[in-house]
Amino acid sequence: MSRESNKLSFGQAMTEVEDILANLEREDVDIDRLGAEVKRAVELITVCREKLEKTDREVRDLVKGLQDDDAAKEDTP
Repeated sequence: MSRESNKLSFGQAMTEVEDILANLEREDVDIDRLGAEVKRAVELITVCREKLEKTDREVRDLVKGLQDDDAAKEDTP
């Protein structure tokens, strides 16, 4: 995966994937660029998946922290 891909925001990566898909759906697809376009789309989808997984972990940790704080308050007389 390129460093450029990692620097993209989730939204930027998704927009680029959508653009690539739109190009691939055209009737006059440039066969010479097809492999490179698909490779780039896979790269971008990987970036999006990693960002989603990271955000999911962060949210779960935050929620768990809140639940732990609530449990500690309930245990305090």
